[in-house]
Amino acid sequence: MRRVALVLALLLPFTAFAGMQKYEPLSESVRAALSRAISDQAPPRSSFLDSMDAVDWLTEMSRRLEKRIANRESRLEFLRAVHYEATRAGLDPQLVLGLIQVESGFKKYAVSSAGARGFMQVMPFWIKVIGRSSDNLFHLRTNLRYGCTILRHYLDIEQGDLYRALGRYNGSLGQAEYPNLVRGAWHNQWAYSRDKMKTSAFRATFPSSLASSWPYLRRRTVSSFSAFAQTA
Repeated sequence: MRRVALVLALLLPFTAFAGMQKYEPLSESVRAALSRAISDQAPPRSSFLDSMDAVDWLTEMSRRLEKRIANRESRLEFLRAVHYEATRAGLDPQLVLGLIQVESGFKKYAVSSAGARGFMQVMPFWIKVIGRSSDNLFHLRTNLRYGCTILRHYLDIEQGDLYRALGRYNGSLGQAEYPNLVRGAWHNQWAYSRDKMKTSAFRATFPSSLASSWPYLRRRTVSSFSAFAQTA
């Protein structure tokens, strides 16, 4: 069954597996903490370690996402927001990309049969529980803020058990299919190692005679992405 789920994950660029988060009563302290977590705060200049980190990550993720979000500026805006909101919530951005692929297939205005909305398929009841009546779950950063905060909440409840946290997120706690699909998308399509990608790009693009020029050539690429990296 696990193999079947992982195979399905490879087909997910053309499908989505949206579920339904279930309402659970929250204590006032938890409700207040979650409300603070989704409150709007001005993002820092960047959620990346440095400019080169931003260039490397945005370039690689943009390449992978191009078939799903065709417009370059929209694609980079989406990726910057994912990186920031995931990092803010203490989540791996690659995991969040895998979850979005499974939940909505990267469709901003996706609505499930249960009424879940947007990229991360957030149920509207969360607005009443921890948000503001004016919050729009189709707004990019709002949807990602809610989704990442909710997943972080479930991870905390499950003491870091990602399998169970994903089950809660999808409303399928105890069932293997959804966690395995997200894990498959995460590791098979969105896994990222900066050093590995850097080496692969170098070998694929430049002959060995240009090896000494590689640091200089990489620095030259910063200018085309700097506006996006600095506002991440």
